[in-house]
Amino acid sequence: MSHEKYRRLIDAAKALGPVATAVAHPCDESALAGAVDAAKMGLIEPILVGPKARIEATARQFELDISGHELVDAPYSHAAAAAAVELVRAGRAEALMKGSLHTDELMAEVVRKDTGLRTARRISHCFVMDVPNHPDALIISDAAVNIAPTLEDKVDIVQNAIDLARALRLPEVRVAILSAMETVNPKVPSTVEAAALCKMADRGQITGGVLDGPLALDNAISPEAAAIKKIVSPVAGRANVLIVPDLEAGNMLAKSLSFLAGADAAGIVLGAKVPIILTSRADSLDVRLASCAVAALVVQARRESAARAIA
Repeated sequence: MSHEKYRRLIDAAKALGPVATAVAHPCDESALAGAVDAAKMGLIEPILVGPKARIEATARQFELDISGHELVDAPYSHAAAAAAVELVRAGRAEALMKGSLHTDELMAEVVRKDTGLRTARRISHCFVMDVPNHPDALIISDAAVNIAPTLEDKVDIVQNAIDLARALRLPEVRVAILSAMETVNPKVPSTVEAAALCKMADRGQITGGVLDGPLALDNAISPEAAAIKKIVSPVAGRANVLIVPDLEAGNMLAKSLSFLAGADAAGIVLGAKVPIILTSRADSLDVRLASCAVAALVVQARRESAARAIA
């Protein structure tokens, strides 16, 4: 069944109630319809931030009912990004959603030192991919934010991905640190970093998941390939989180799955004070709804964590 993994995420998120979400500059059909449709599904309660007249004109043009949603006037896209971030800082929104503006514009406000949404954790991106004929959703990180992450960066990238997997209620988080091979080769730095990350997990510097690496893609997700290579681990052949060496590898992997295997890719940015929903104009309705559902589940996980900390 197509999108069955996304349907499970959406159903789980709907049960939680809508999350107040600042939507930055929803000024074209796909951005505004995505927010409105997610609201209809009970996933988010959007606060539409951008040029009021333009948003209203877009809603009229495409027959979208925005009468029940708050509209915050901001004259242009960069101002909309700043105002959306300020709504989060003020506690009015628990998630942030990209509208019809460049990702760089939104992220520039998110990472701003004095008025942004930074935490001690490095910001990173995760795709939650629904791959036909693969039994589980696959989390791939980082294919969109960190271009050439250092080992220190990868610690946060891995921890963000594990935290996401736990928020999505995966019963076991199995993390494959990918490279071109499954043996440590000093001439291939990503294999050395993979081994270091696994040892850091052994020492409790990364928590919440089972790590193995380096692993090549085939023996990370194919039990048969892992068996042929005689790799015995709880991760090999069964990984549900894939950590790529750099942005180029991640981007190619995600797009290969999308365009050659017919996969869908919901996108979210983690490591900021709130989850950030990143969607593309080319995304289907299912992908947009799944991205909102992922954010809602992350918000719920953070609420539960905060409640435990107070208790």
